[in-house]
Amino acid sequence: MKTVKISLNSIDKVKSFVNDVTKFDSDFDLVSGRYVIDAKSIMGIFSLDLSKPIDLNIHSEDSVEKILSILNPYIVE
Repeated sequence: MKTVKISLNSIDKVKSFVNDVTKFDSDFDLVSGRYVIDAKSIMGIFSLDLSKPIDLNIHSEDSVEKILSILNPYIVE
């Protein structure tokens, strides 16, 4: 499992993020405080506080580099 911080601070970013993660068979979780949401659930994402960066847990071992390259626009350093 790999964890990165991402920013989804606009509706368009959330829509394109969900489209990007649904391309993969891996599981993705978004963690904000004590809430853990399936990152492929657009309704779940909108239930989070998106004003600050949130953690994305990527549950994959083999294609992490490919996933990170596609999700790079959302990743916060």
